[in-house]
Amino acid sequence: MHSQPAGRGSRPTRRAVLGTIAGVAAAGVVGGYAWDHRQHGSDNDAGTAADGADSGPSSQATGAHTFERLSAPARTVVRAADGGTLATFTDGARTAVLTGPTRHFSEPRTTEAKVTTDAWVRVLPHEWQRGMEKSASFKRWFRKALADTSPDVFAVAFQYSSAGAPDKHNTAGVRYAGTAHFGPRNAAVNNPLDFAFHDEQSDFYDYLGIPWTFPDGTRVEPEKARYGDADCSGFQRLVWGYRMGIPLHSTNTKGAGLPRRAYAIAADGPGRLVIPHTGTKQATDLSVLQPGDLVFFAIIKDRPDFIDHCGMYMGLDDQGRHRFYSSRSAANGPTMGDMSGHALLDGTDFYARGFRAARRL
Repeated sequence: MHSQPAGRGSRPTRRAVLGTIAGVAAAGVVGGYAWDHRQHGSDNDAGTAADGADSGPSSQATGAHTFERLSAPARTVVRAADGGTLATFTDGARTAVLTGPTRHFSEPRTTEAKVTTDAWVRVLPHEWQRGMEKSASFKRWFRKALADTSPDVFAVAFQYSSAGAPDKHNTAGVRYAGTAHFGPRNAAVNNPLDFAFHDEQSDFYDYLGIPWTFPDGTRVEPEKARYGDADCSGFQRLVWGYRMGIPLHSTNTKGAGLPRRAYAIAADGPGRLVIPHTGTKQATDLSVLQPGDLVFFAIIKDRPDFIDHCGMYMGLDDQGRHRFYSSRSAANGPTMGDMSGHALLDGTDFYARGFRAARRL
């Protein structure tokens, strides 16, 4: 791993929660194109997120397939014999989207919408480059990956659902998964639907309740009042960094990995910018998006060009709308729901109007 905890610690369960969400930490090895599962936690279930259920191994997991090069962005698409898409690998990004069992994601507490998807979002050990499909190690990995139903990025993300997720502890006693909240209550704000009702500034190590040392030697201590909390960018760092193995750094400057704030991830994060930030204009061409892309929003009324929120694109919901998942104050944690603004990228709702950019990690 590129970042390691500087200490260990544990706290009692914050509260009893309901759910059937399973997960695993997946990360790449240093050197070579290999697949290496590394777990911060101890579970190795093959469950899915929310109230989801899988439909068994994909019928496309075996048989002949071909590789096709596409542009905008440059990527390699794997086609099954019948022409269906098996996987997409984007040049310069570690995010891989594979076709697998169908799953259903829902959050009845905050929305009637559901997302049904056969997209499984994985993290490659290295950034994809053209021609990697020719290596023997990739071929071995790909055969296994197509049939892999261990928890992916989506399943791991829903392990923190504000609607309820069971606590999971690693062998050191650290609660690495379970219901997450956005931040401490802001006593200066009375409206629970106000974006400042719960305070920002809670990072992944606050949720974990452990000190952390970044690759540059910077050591940070968690705030006790923020235990179990992760704001919008802190949540993405929790999932993509701590759980999935993408490097993290402690500042909002350029560096190897995910910066701290949403605006910095949009501008200088790893991977490929698939929708550039052009200022105050709403991003409306959503055809380039794929599940797992990070999406960025300008939600401060007086600063329509400043990115201050980020989420994870899930794909189309059952109404054909482009839905995302993010940690938000109104839901007090990670949500795909519609409290204080619909979690949609298209249309004229609050977040859609504020949608500015997208990055593929």
